[in-house]
Amino acid sequence: MAIIKTEHLTHLYGKGTPFEKAAIHDVNLEIEEGELVGVIGHTGSGKSTLIQHLNGLLKPTSGHIYIDDTDIFENTQILQKTRFKVGLVFQYPEYQLFEETVEKDIAFGPKNLGFTEEQINEAVSHAMECVGLSDKFRKKSPFELSGGQKRRVAIAGVIAMRPKVLILDEPTAGLDPKGRDTILNLISDYHRAEKNTVLLVSHSMEDVARYCSKVLVMNQGSVFSYGTVAETFSRADEIEQIGLSVPQVTRLFSLLSKEGFEAGEEVYTIARAKEILLQKFLQKGGTNDVI
Repeated sequence: MAIIKTEHLTHLYGKGTPFEKAAIHDVNLEIEEGELVGVIGHTGSGKSTLIQHLNGLLKPTSGHIYIDDTDIFENTQILQKTRFKVGLVFQYPEYQLFEETVEKDIAFGPKNLGFTEEQINEAVSHAMECVGLSDKFRKKSPFELSGGQKRRVAIAGVIAMRPKVLILDEPTAGLDPKGRDTILNLISDYHRAEKNTVLLVSHSMEDVARYCSKVLVMNQGSVFSYGTVAETFSRADEIEQIGLSVPQVTRLFSLLSKEGFEAGEEVYTIARAKEILLQKFLQKGGTNDVI
């Protein structure tokens, strides 16, 4: 069942002026419940405009958006409920932290949803666990934390509202490699545990290939492709023609293929590359001792 569906979704900036421009145009999309979808595209491809429509922050110029088979702009009440059902974490969300303690910041959303004190406490504990923050952080000021910890608090504030869909816009932007891996692993663990739908906007093809089950490629405001990771990166040449980079390991195996090395499939993660190379090595009489 599609939890997210768009029909002929179009959004114009500067409508009726000489500067009118279609940020997204005629987007038809269905995302099944429980998917972890990577959303990729070059700057100006329409990624951010699209995701801001999915919880009603932007209203379409034309077309429809359905969450759980309900048109989110049918009336004001449905739109308000949608904004809690579809949680959106903006780029650099730590800039939106404002409460005096981590606990109060994470509790802000549940309080506005009308949760009881018991429900709020449970939601805060659950969200902190999801982002790998122990109870010792509850009473700390979020402004005393590291950049990566602040990012986790901000994400926890959205998770605490128990959204059915979690959208993260470049959640690892500005973090060092260790912080990036921590955030991505936590998102992956959250997705597996909650079985919710997660949309991950990213510029990193490697991260999308490693963590996501489906990939949405946006180009010039329209859907270029939507499919599994394997289906997406099997079109490596086409993707590169629209200005995107495929994972480095995919490019490497493409070059090896041209030199006569047949992997038998598209390779888009380091882990799968290792498996294939080891298999080929063993077929040639090598041993596992080299690994």
